[in-house]
Amino acid sequence: MQALGIDVLFKGINMQRLLGGLWISLRISLIAVAFSIVLGLIVGVLMAGDNPVIKAVTRVYLEIVRVMPQMVLLFIVFFGTTRVFGWNIEAEIASIIVFTFWGTAEMADLVRGALISIPKHQYESAAALGMEEGQIYRHIIIPQTLRRLIPLSINLVTRMIKTTSLAMMIGVVEVLKVGQQIIEANRKSSPNAAFGVYACVFVLYFAACWPISMFSKYLERKWN
Repeated sequence: MQALGIDVLFKGINMQRLLGGLWISLRISLIAVAFSIVLGLIVGVLMAGDNPVIKAVTRVYLEIVRVMPQMVLLFIVFFGTTRVFGWNIEAEIASIIVFTFWGTAEMADLVRGALISIPKHQYESAAALGMEEGQIYRHIIIPQTLRRLIPLSINLVTRMIKTTSLAMMIGVVEVLKVGQQIIEANRKSSPNAAFGVYACVFVLYFAACWPISMFSKYLERKWN
């Protein structure tokens, strides 16, 4: 175990620190996902609408998120706003803002895709049966949209959890940052500490994301 650097995990409170770092990663991602789902639903409906101005604005927003790396957004929000506006934003808050900004665009695109994937003849058939617009959406469109959307949105959660590792670049002491601190503190006594620590980080990420991924696949199999 010493040759693999695993012994480092059992020194002092190293394992407890790693679990604490994992909780910070999960907390950031879950808060960001909660905001992203609510805002993404609104933006997605607007993107699927017929207003050309709104569609153009939301398209620009989506392309910015697709082109701009999340790390650059983190630097802009955390360092840029501090210099330009004099705001004192905590690193964790900055991370939540950036991941919400990114997650909203991703969720909105999923909502837009789910809405436009429903054939137009279903709207027309429901209207021919005398259903009002509210009834069409409540009984026909929304159930089908949710059926398409829920598995994809669950996958977004796992992506969000993994992407929070970038938050270490602005000083958030999440699980990967804690791992680096443990490696640096034990570099002389345990030269192979990096293998054991990063293997543990891998296991922690897997333990956090695998149940979510399996739940998504279960929903896909059930609804297909």
